[in-house]
Amino acid sequence: MFDMDGVLVDSIPQIEQSLRHWASKHNLDADHVVELSHGRRDQDVVQLAAPFLDVEEEVRLIQEHDVSEAAKICAKRGAVEFVNSLPSNAWAVVTSGSRAVAEARLRAAGIGTPPVLVSADDISVGKPDPEGYLSAARQVGVSPANCVVFEDAPAGAAAARVAGMQVVGVAGTVSNECLDCDHVVSGLNNVTAVYTESAISLHFTGTCLLPGDPEL
Repeated sequence: MFDMDGVLVDSIPQIEQSLRHWASKHNLDADHVVELSHGRRDQDVVQLAAPFLDVEEEVRLIQEHDVSEAAKICAKRGAVEFVNSLPSNAWAVVTSGSRAVAEARLRAAGIGTPPVLVSADDISVGKPDPEGYLSAARQVGVSPANCVVFEDAPAGAAAARVAGMQVVGVAGTVSNECLDCDHVVSGLNNVTAVYTESAISLHFTGTCLLPGDPEL
């Protein structure tokens, strides 16, 4: 299972630019808003940063802007090749973005709509709550204990942990020490899927940034 922003698509700079503009418009601490945003839904960020605003209207404006900018997004290194190597019924995307934003970014990145997509529109509580990942596991038809999640943000890694899943951190969005995970890789270009009759094993072919056996 994959988070989207910062894992599959190289959207973090665009997200941060958008939120800094939004924060400036409302005289908010832009650095604080960006820090809050990693792994969280827009509505949760607005609620935490500026609960005095009309949350629904602010989220609508942020998401309209994000959809309009989605065409500039590209895939993270190795992402397209890795997801294309997986069986079509064996993976999912769980994102804190809206479905419209997620589909626009994935399309721009050349990944397309995944077999299972759980967006902010599909859940009642966002990351670090495990609802999204548990929903994805049910839809894929796999026990949470047999799922591996690729995450780049503490809230997402925490959600996967609470769901009972193994976690591979993808470096670049936050410091590696902030990610509660089994391994950290620099990108999906360093991960290879190996198939057996009953399972998919993951082998880390590049540098594993945490100690341990480079295999899940």
